[in-house]
Amino acid sequence: MIQNIIKKHTNHISHYLNEVKINNMLGLWLYLMSDCILFATMFAVYCIMYVHKLEYQHIFNLKIVFFETIILLLSSIFCGFLVISAKYKKIFFLYFSLILTFLLGLFFIFLEIYEFYNLKKIGYTPQKNGFLSSFFTLIGMHGIHIIIGLLWLLGIFFQINKLHSNNIIYIRILCFSLFWHFLDIIWVCIFTIVYLFGNIS
Repeated sequence: MIQNIIKKHTNHISHYLNEVKINNMLGLWLYLMSDCILFATMFAVYCIMYVHKLEYQHIFNLKIVFFETIILLLSSIFCGFLVISAKYKKIFFLYFSLILTFLLGLFFIFLEIYEFYNLKKIGYTPQKNGFLSSFFTLIGMHGIHIIIGLLWLLGIFFQINKLHSNNIIYIRILCFSLFWHFLDIIWVCIFTIVYLFGNIS
């Protein structure tokens, strides 16, 4: 009798978690699709403003940008470890991956601000013309997304402290991971279109 009650209760929890997972993932995918449209629009505006590009051909510091890319991709690897640690409930590796993902993301933001500061110092501000305005808007919007991701990570950190590692936390980490990898893809596009092609052409 007791076994039947426990089994019924377990099935009910399992069904509830599956429902939560499906709803969360569906919501996140819808959000990511809308973000794709947002970034596609910004890329389109940047390409239209590309006509002013020749004047600004050498303003980008590719060494810093390459370093930024490595930092973000490394954070993505640790984000992958974060998901695996949450799945198998390895608390030590969970905290380790979470802290490293956070610190690398924070360092990326620091480098981005440093790049903006250097551009402003030599007089290249968003107010100067359409090209610089589209450049700062595109890179800045990506940076804002990274900051939101960092706040999301902080929230997960405190939730783990309070609730420990459970299936709900795993679903939230899974959603965060999708969001973080999405930002990686956007950054690779930025690195290729804005910085790499910008310096080669």
